[in-house]
Amino acid sequence: MTFAYRKFADRFWTWRGYEIGYCAEGLAKNLDSPALVLIHGFGASVGHWRKNVPVLAECHRVYAIDLVGFGSSAQPKPSELAYTFETWGQQIADFVREVVGDRAILVGNSIGAVVAMQAAIYAPELITKTVLINCSLRLLQEQNQLAMPWFKRVGVKAVQNILGVRAIAKLFFDQVRQPKSVRQILSQAYIHSEAITDELIEILVKPAQNTNAVDVFMAFVRYSQGPRPEDLLAILPCEAIVLWGDRDPWEPITLGRESFTKFACVKEFIDIPNAGHCPQDEVPDVVNDILLKIAAA
Repeated sequence: MTFAYRKFADRFWTWRGYEIGYCAEGLAKNLDSPALVLIHGFGASVGHWRKNVPVLAECHRVYAIDLVGFGSSAQPKPSELAYTFETWGQQIADFVREVVGDRAILVGNSIGAVVAMQAAIYAPELITKTVLINCSLRLLQEQNQLAMPWFKRVGVKAVQNILGVRAIAKLFFDQVRQPKSVRQILSQAYIHSEAITDELIEILVKPAQNTNAVDVFMAFVRYSQGPRPEDLLAILPCEAIVLWGDRDPWEPITLGRESFTKFACVKEFIDIPNAGHCPQDEVPDVVNDILLKIAAA
């Protein structure tokens, strides 16, 4: 199934019979170095990297891809394709093999950082580094829930069960995907309000209007299985460099530093001052400079 929203993803690749949107720039640049592959977070898309791709492509081959279920990529029903980190990790590993066709550095934001690590485990011969930007800590993952008080665990399960009823989930999602609601959510995640533009709202709202978007939402909010970042870091076959907006209200930097720096594969943990959950969009100049240095190393 093909979707109309293709503002930033101008190329398409067929994966397991599904159309996957991506963009690619700087393809003639620095052929001796690994390419950069950028992976968005939950509900986002290629467009969330619009401030990064052109700058990085001045010196390097750069790709940004829409995970299946998001952006301009197909949104199959969960009965057709499981929305899990294993699925997305395999998608990225296959993308690097079939489209990039060379070594790559994977750069992921939020859940995209977890996807990057999973992909590196699936394609260790191709992935040379992972860059984890405000990596999702997966605090509601089933093993992490065991550390919660019993009443919180019961509350989480109750909400997941309620959102498992499609009619209820659709009512909730219909509110969440309104531009006003998206702006309110972003105002929590972003420290720099001027970065919350009409263009950014459009990037997030347009794909959410697709027919199966509510089913993707339901599948993910009820997904408590799969790997935690710590599980992947323990077996990651390449180095990881961690970037973290120090004012992220969703994924606290103190928890990230405590959890991640104990692993030998984590070579650097870089604080991004005065930034929230998506520093690549809030303070792109800072993040671009760091990524250029990582790519050149």
